[in-house]
Amino acid sequence: MISRPLKPISGVAAPLPGSNIDTDVIMPKQFLKTINRENLANGAFHDLRFDEAGKPRPDFVLNQSGYDQTVILVTGPNFGCGSSREHAVWGLMQLGIRAIIGSGYGGIFFDNAMKNGLLLVTLDEADVAVLLRTISNPATAQIDIDLGAQEIIGRDGFARRFQMNPYQKDLLQSGQDHIDRTLDALGDIKAFQLDRLTQFPWLTFNADAGTAPSL
Repeated sequence: MISRPLKPISGVAAPLPGSNIDTDVIMPKQFLKTINRENLANGAFHDLRFDEAGKPRPDFVLNQSGYDQTVILVTGPNFGCGSSREHAVWGLMQLGIRAIIGSGYGGIFFDNAMKNGLLLVTLDEADVAVLLRTISNPATAQIDIDLGAQEIIGRDGFARRFQMNPYQKDLLQSGQDHIDRTLDALGDIKAFQLDRLTQFPWLTFNADAGTAPSL
């Protein structure tokens, strides 16, 4: 559910180079009890961010000085694999993450992210490796992502263009989701239904009422 247009993103990027970071790690199961999307920021990477006593782990990148205002994650391959929990996306966004850059993602996680307005950028593994080295120092961890130009600008001369599905790009830039697009086409849908009913009234014949339903 995208709620607002995605504008150019500028901010600190944190390195998460590990491979196959799954949705169980991104959002542990104990945070799946909620029936709404609220208060999930604490669950994002919970077991990596906090110890058994609830104290921040100083060795986790998002707890380190310079990365505490992270808005972009640069990840290892197959980020977001595992179970299909949309809570993982909600938690990341509530934590302040607006975009992720990596070489590949779990398929369901990718779809959940894009449908909720979390930008996932795919680059070649070699480019991701260069970017990870660049942002390993907080002093050079600032990144700009321009979705319109499909371009990433980092520090130390890093600049790459990325590919994006045109329809997904349009949804992100407009702030709409698939339901919004369906509602935009409601007039055409009703016209199609009426035309089909006129041509083939038996398709929607109401046996109880003895008539076809009105549109």
